[in-house]
Amino acid sequence: MVDDSRAPPWGASLVLVLATAMAGAMGGIVTRSDKEPWYSSLEKSSLTPPDWAFGIVWPGLFSLMALSALMVLWRTGSTSAASRALGIYFAMLMVNVGWSLFFFGLKQVPLSLGVLIALWLLILAMMGEFACISKPAAWLQLPYLVWVTFAGYLNLYIWSANPTG
Repeated sequence: MVDDSRAPPWGASLVLVLATAMAGAMGGIVTRSDKEPWYSSLEKSSLTPPDWAFGIVWPGLFSLMALSALMVLWRTGSTSAASRALGIYFAMLMVNVGWSLFFFGLKQVPLSLGVLIALWLLILAMMGEFACISKPAAWLQLPYLVWVTFAGYLNLYIWSANPTG
C-alpha cells in the first residue's frame, strides 16, 4: 500500500535527477564529438528531422523521464519500495547512452540497432512497472517510446541504405 502522507525522499530525488541529466549529457557529448563528418555522409531517410530538432526533442524527453521517475519515487516514498521500477529506469538510462556510443562513437550501425531494440524493450518494461505505481508516470513515457520507435526506423534505414555504414 502506498502512503501519500510521507515526505518525498529528497536525497534520492536529487540523485535521480542528476543521473538523468548526466545520461542526457553523456549521450549529447558522444553525439556532438563523433558525429561529423561521418553522419553527414550517410544516406538518410527523407523523414530524418533536421539536426536542430534533436536539440529540442531530447531535453524534453529527458525531462519527462525524470519527472515520471520522480512521480514513482515520491508515490512509493522510498528507493527500496520503488527499487524494481527504478532499477529498470537506471538500466534504461545506461542503454540510452549506449546507443549514442555505438551509433555515433563507434559507428556500429547494425549493433546500435540491437541496442535500440533493447532500449525499446526496457522502456516497455519500465512503463509496465511505473503503471503499477503511477499510471500517469507510465503515460509520461509514451512520447519517449514513440521517439525511440521512430529512431529505430531511422537507424534501420541508415543501415539498409549505407552498406558500409
